Amino acid sequence: MDYESEFADHTPSFNRAENMIKDPEVKGFNPGLIVLLLVGGLLLSFLVGNYLLYVYAQKTLPPKKKKPVSKKKMKKERLKQGVSVPGE
Repeated sequence: MDYESEFADHTPSFNRAENMIKDPEVKGFNPGLIVLLLVGGLLLSFLVGNYLLYVYAQKTLPPKKKKPVSKKKMKKERLKQGVSVPGE
């Protein structure tokens, strides 16, 4: 068993920070981190864009018109308040 003698003096280390310090070669970014940053950036830009559109619309669009109240509803309201409806 040749390979056993090669690794007999090597003890495995489970400390990632220690391994990173010992290993001078840079391995690059974690793919999960790249995906997380990409999705987070897209979500943040979506929310900021929606907010900016909302603020722009509030400034430029005219206020929303109210629906006209029907004559029938006006009669009911006046009767509730005790005011007599003219013509009746």
